[in-house]
Amino acid sequence: MANDPYTELGVSRTASADEIRKAFRKLAKANHPDQNPGDKAAEERFKRVSAAFDIVGDETKRKKFDAGQIDADGRETFGGAGFGGGRGPWGQRGTSRGGEAEFEGVDLNDILGEMFGRGAGGGRRGGFGGFGGGQAQPAKGSDVRARLDIDLEEAIRGGKKRVAFSDGRTLDVTIPAGASEGQVLRLKGQGQQGRGGAGDALIELHIKPHRLYRQENGVLVMDLPISVPDAVLGGKVEAPTPDGPVNLNVPKGSNSGATLRLKGKGMADAKGVRGDLLARLVVTLPETVDPELQKLAEAWRKDRPYTPKRK
Repeated sequence: MANDPYTELGVSRTASADEIRKAFRKLAKANHPDQNPGDKAAEERFKRVSAAFDIVGDETKRKKFDAGQIDADGRETFGGAGFGGGRGPWGQRGTSRGGEAEFEGVDLNDILGEMFGRGAGGGRRGGFGGFGGGQAQPAKGSDVRARLDIDLEEAIRGGKKRVAFSDGRTLDVTIPAGASEGQVLRLKGQGQQGRGGAGDALIELHIKPHRLYRQENGVLVMDLPISVPDAVLGGKVEAPTPDGPVNLNVPKGSNSGATLRLKGKGMADAKGVRGDLLARLVVTLPETVDPELQKLAEAWRKDRPYTPKRK
C-alpha cells in the first residue's frame, strides 16, 4: 500500500486545493526523470508524489480517501458506514485509521467468494450487491498525472509532443490549437489498470515564458523598440510575430508606451480563432550617441525647452 498521500506531498490534511497543487508541482519538477537521468531514487520519489496527487489532487477521490472509502492506492475499502474499527462484519479484528477498516491477514475477496457463491474462475452463482441486491461494480484503476511544458507557438498552433508519466511510460500527445495555461488534457484508458478497467491519464499544460511575448489579461503583448527618427518622422519598421516578421506603420510623433495592434497575430482561443498582438513602442537611442544628434539635442534644449507631461 502507498504511503499517506498528504505525507508524500508534505501538506496537512486541511491544505487547500491550491496548496496541494503547488506542493505537487514543486516536488514533481524537482524529481522528474528528465531532470534526474539515471537517478532511481528521484524516479521512485516522482512516482510516489504523482500517485499521491492522483488521490488528493482530485476533489472526489480526496473526499473518499478522507472518509476512508478508498485507500492510498485508490482502491475501494470497507471503511465506510457499517465497517468501522473494532471487529468487522465477519468477526475479523480490524484496526481503524480515520474511519478506514484494515483487516490484517485476511483476503476479503476469498471471503466474499465463499459467502456469496463466486466460483474459482471469478464468476458469480448468485447476485451480490452490497446490501441492495445489485451487483457491485469493480473499481477502475487510478488516474495518472503528468506536467507538459510547451512553447507559446505550440500553444497557438497545436502539435504533437512526448510526455513521460510517473509509471515510466511515454506517450505522444496531441496539443490542441489554442491551448491555454493550466489546461488539462484527458487520455481515456491510459491510467493504471484496475479490475474495472484502466483509469485515465491527465496532462496539465504549462506555457513556457517567451523572450519576446507575454500575456496580459489573456492578450499577447510585446515591447517594440523604435529609433528616434522613426518616432519623430514615422515610417515602416519590422515587427516580430509568432508567425514571422511583418512590416508595421509607426505614426509620426509616436512616444514610448503608444500601442499598435496587429490583428490576428495573438493567442488562439479554444476554437482556434486568433486574437490580436499588441506592440508597445519603446523609443530607443543608439548605444553610442552620434555627435550630430548630441548637438541637435543641445540646441533643441536651449531654443525649444519643454517638459514632458506625465500621463
